[in-house]
Amino acid sequence: MAQPEHPATEPLVILGGSSQDRQSWVRHERRLAEIACVVTVDLPGYGDSDFLPVEHGMDFLAAAVHHMLTSLEMPRVNLVGACFGGAIAMRLAQQHPSLIGRLLLVGMARQLPSDYAEVVDRWREQAKAGQLTEIADELVTRFTAASGAEFVRRLSAVARFLRREFLDMDEDGLTKWVEHNERLVAHDWCRPEPMPPVPTLVVTGEHDILTPPEESRALAASLPLAHFTTIREADHLAPVERVAEFAELVARFCSEGQWRDLDFCHPVESFD
Repeated sequence: MAQPEHPATEPLVILGGSSQDRQSWVRHERRLAEIACVVTVDLPGYGDSDFLPVEHGMDFLAAAVHHMLTSLEMPRVNLVGACFGGAIAMRLAQQHPSLIGRLLLVGMARQLPSDYAEVVDRWREQAKAGQLTEIADELVTRFTAASGAEFVRRLSAVARFLRREFLDMDEDGLTKWVEHNERLVAHDWCRPEPMPPVPTLVVTGEHDILTPPEESRALAASLPLAHFTTIREADHLAPVERVAEFAELVARFCSEGQWRDLDFCHPVESFD
């Protein structure tokens, strides 16, 4: 948790994606700590936390975040949820709407890819057989821009990092990773329940092939007080590919700065 001397807005809580832990946000944290207290967390079943059985889904994880905020005496926060973290963020907002000051969803859609259950079954069997290289290669093709896409910043470096990070996982990490994917298909991703009418920004990379911009736009259109934009020269991993730019967007949106006309984003679309 990073704490500025003179915060400009409510605490900023970041819930990372499937391949991220609290350490994944260190470079963002340094920038965002200039405007707010920044909280990153390894939820149960992820990072350095204990293993979490598959029967515990988004409701349990949202409850864990609520428990954390209660313990930290944070009655109102700005909440950032990236991909998987976005699903938890939405569930928390639905269950505890008074907690949310502003909501920022990154690389988020209303549903998982249509083939994801089949993919999870294959990954489980490949993991049992020790075919980790095959899984790592497929992760790269699913999370990063397809070959032949327009220019994406740091694409090769991020793809290498994603592949190496998976292959370097120890047995505990791999067990958690398999259980995580089982959890995604065993529980509701999003529920058609009311969302609080708080300023919301849905954003992804312009070349995202995992949660394509049209799907993120559809999500934004279904939420109250929502806006949508895409980050130029980025894909699903935009926060990693464009660290400084992403942190600037988050900081400006959460502190009510000038965030609509940033040159690294496409024009903002607003939905009422």
